Amino acid sequence: MRRSEQRRDAVFALYQHEVTGRPLGELLADAKPFTRELAEAVEASRSELDGLISRHSQNWRLERIAPLERSIMRAALYEALHLADVPVEVAIDEAVELAKQYCGADAPGFVNGVLGAALEERGAVD
Repeated sequence: MRRSEQRRDAVFALYQHEVTGRPLGELLADAKPFTRELAEAVEASRSELDGLISRHSQNWRLERIAPLERSIMRAALYEALHLADVPVEVAIDEAVELAKQYCGADAPGFVNGVLGAALEERGAVD
């Protein structure tokens, strides 16, 4: 299974956890190692990631952002900031592609803008 598929699975597990309240461990029971590691790390870093998203989602409170979009951005931010083997550009591109595939028409631009601003704040992009 490609890493992008495992990333998608991690995002979906995070989304399901948030929407249904099911335990993340239960949702990841049959997951590949990268899927499990990413989802668990994102959940553990949720307050940091949500703070970044909140600061850079102009005129949008975190609660108003669709849960799937929040999960996509959390995962991308975590990868870009904490996984040395994931280039920032790859994290952003993968997030935008997920938003194109699974979210509304405005989501890709929104996701790209928030991620770009948040990662620029952290000095991860030029």
